[in-house]
Amino acid sequence: MKQHVFRLHKGDDLYESICAFAKEKAIAAGYISCCVGCVSKAKLRDASGIRMREINEHMEIVSITGTVSDARSHIHIAFSKEDLSTIGGHLVAGCMVNTTAEIVITQIEGAIFDKEFDEQTGYHELVIR
Repeated sequence: MKQHVFRLHKGDDLYESICAFAKEKAIAAGYISCCVGCVSKAKLRDASGIRMREINEHMEIVSITGTVSDARSHIHIAFSKEDLSTIGGHLVAGCMVNTTAEIVITQIEGAIFDKEFDEQTGYHELVIR
């Protein structure tokens, strides 16, 4: 296994930056080991699998987990609001870093994460090769 560590800056899109990093580093299979930072705006898909939610306030990243590869990334995230309540969901493009996001991705040697359309779910789902 190999670790990749990088930092995002104010105005970077969290999801798009993680995906771009995986492509740049040719990560065939990996997972997010940790991420700390904050956002000024979050965009999430809720548990319905359909509705997108946008939250326009400063929040801390308190948890993030997901599979990452140069072919696809599937990431869930939780945020802490100023009143210390939490919110979370499926991370999508449009989640903007406020001051920083420090990210560690662990690359898994000998595996490839790919995607195939699954008629049952209606989504491109993970295929491990």
